[in-house]
Amino acid sequence: MLIPDGFPGQRMLVLPRPLINDVSRLPGTPQLIVTDCGYFPKAQSHGQRRSTPIAEVVVIACVDGSGWCETASGRFDVARGQVIVLPPGHEHAYGAAENDPWTLWWFHATGPQLESFLERAGMNIDAPVRKPHDPHRVSSLMAEILQWAERDTTLPSLLAASGAAWHALTHLAASRPASDDTDVLIEQSVQYLREHLSEPINVADLAASVSLSPSHFGALFKRHTGHPVLRYVTMLRMARARELLHVTNWTVANIAEEVGYPDPFYFARQFKKVHGVSPREHRS
Repeated sequence: MLIPDGFPGQRMLVLPRPLINDVSRLPGTPQLIVTDCGYFPKAQSHGQRRSTPIAEVVVIACVDGSGWCETASGRFDVARGQVIVLPPGHEHAYGAAENDPWTLWWFHATGPQLESFLERAGMNIDAPVRKPHDPHRVSSLMAEILQWAERDTTLPSLLAASGAAWHALTHLAASRPASDDTDVLIEQSVQYLREHLSEPINVADLAASVSLSPSHFGALFKRHTGHPVLRYVTMLRMARARELLHVTNWTVANIAEEVGYPDPFYFARQFKKVHGVSPREHRS
């Protein structure tokens, strides 16, 4: 039998629904409002099965032990350092592993644009388990949510909790599904690109360095970053160029060479294409 709460040492807060409704109608309130949050240590037999969908996203960070979750797409194992994101409007279930019960931070949240954000970020019932780049950061944000919610139910505290929840979700949006084992390979390539902006970039060489074909590498890279390789490189180079224009008195030619453009005139054309102004106009 699954037990939803009541564990020794737990912390849990459920906000009054009339309060949530009042806050959501206030002008200037955030697009995301935390409705429930908590911390369950060593939660033996913990779990929940919802055959009636709810209107909130359910986020569960497993910081120790292990567990599982189920959606219409199947059953998924959850390991330490992984996070479950269950979008609103779908049946689901989750629970602690019988022999290694999880310790978890969790929260529920609602918002008018939440479903479209989760879908755009790939956080859906087909891939409900995420593997964050920095699990400690996510769990720290979820602890912050609970701390603010426990403080009081004033608007500033609710807004602070919502801000931490939004930060956690955006961090998870930048992470990848736990089942995706190509994440490390692409991150290696992204880090290489960041550290070698001034050097010529060859997609075939990048692909070979992680033992992938150029076409497969290109498809995975776009799926992970949202951009083709060369466009992503341009974004990195332009970001570095903006920084150098702001904090140095280097010539445009020096900056162009520093970010991988031997021809300063070509660099200037590319810069204007991205920013709408020339490098000199941007600096001034």
